[in-house]
Amino acid sequence: MNFTPADHAAPPYHGDVARVAVLTVSDSAAAGTRTDRSGDLLAERLAAAGHHVVARSVLPDEREAIAALLRQWCDAGGCDVVITTGGTGLTPRDVTPEATLEVAERLVPALPLAIALEGLRHTPYAALSRGVAVIRGRTLIVNLPGSPKAVEDGLAVLLPLLDHAAELLAGPVDHDVRAP
Repeated sequence: MNFTPADHAAPPYHGDVARVAVLTVSDSAAAGTRTDRSGDLLAERLAAAGHHVVARSVLPDEREAIAALLRQWCDAGGCDVVITTGGTGLTPRDVTPEATLEVAERLVPALPLAIALEGLRHTPYAALSRGVAVIRGRTLIVNLPGSPKAVEDGLAVLLPLLDHAAELLAGPVDHDVRAP
């Protein structure tokens, strides 16, 4: 399923729900030879948590195409967060982190660290993910690995943070009046 933020508009962030775009990066899912289980899981879990899934796409492992779609989604202002799944491993075709860094304005280094630590609680393979987290404009972009289990581990870290991250990026926020 492919649609753009304009196709599935949600109101701007207003303090209770984040607008999230989901990008699956997979040669086989893009070719239709594999089901996009990780993207489906992300969309289902985000919606169940009350977030608006405002865009969803599947792309092959092509750096330029990934970077172009990330720019489009972030610059359009229709989403607070973009979560990618896939393309974060060690193979030569795994280029999602490079594409993400290409569009980055600022880094958010603790998020991938927290996601890796959660993953390491379940499998040593979590140490092999190269996912990054960055900000472009007022949008947070987070890379998750492509396996459904790794998506679950990533969501365990991300779901409690999405609303606050969206609020901070929408700005301004008075930290003195927020409860911890």
